[in-house]
Amino acid sequence: MAATTVPSASTRQAPTARGVLYVHSSPRALCPHVEWAAGRALGQAVNFDWTEQPVLKGSQRAEFYWEGDRGTGAAIASALRGWEHLRFEVTEDAGLGTDGGRWLHTPDLGIFYAQTDTAGNIVVPEDRIRYAIEVAGANAVELHRELRLALGQAWDDELEPFRHASDLNSVVWLHKVG
Repeated sequence: MAATTVPSASTRQAPTARGVLYVHSSPRALCPHVEWAAGRALGQAVNFDWTEQPVLKGSQRAEFYWEGDRGTGAAIASALRGWEHLRFEVTEDAGLGTDGGRWLHTPDLGIFYAQTDTAGNIVVPEDRIRYAIEVAGANAVELHRELRLALGQAWDDELEPFRHASDLNSVVWLHKVG
């Protein structure tokens, strides 16, 4: 029987993760601090390409694609959570044998986390659905409210105008002539 070798802990490489940090709105003075916090979570200095956020005068927006160890998305979200006037979204893609994640933050709502599948869809755990059914009973309106809460609908609603802000700069207005 042939012997099999198992790589030692020192020769195994940690699984790599990747994702995106979307800073939907940040006051201009906070931008360097956002970069420093994200850089600390990533273990390297980062520089974002900041642009004006047309939805909120005086604020900036940025997108940053990152790579790191599993759990880096959570580390970035933790480094940025709770900052007044900061709206952001962090994604960590699902990998082979691992779930992905999505963290949403707004000043009014705080932070929301959801597990995601390989297509980026939010996965609502069975126990959370059972809880929503139990709490709602026969009340369909309450069931809708609980499911919207489980999906982070309030965070999506608040962030949606900020997500599409870059589209505002590329709108072509057509005028009827004649």
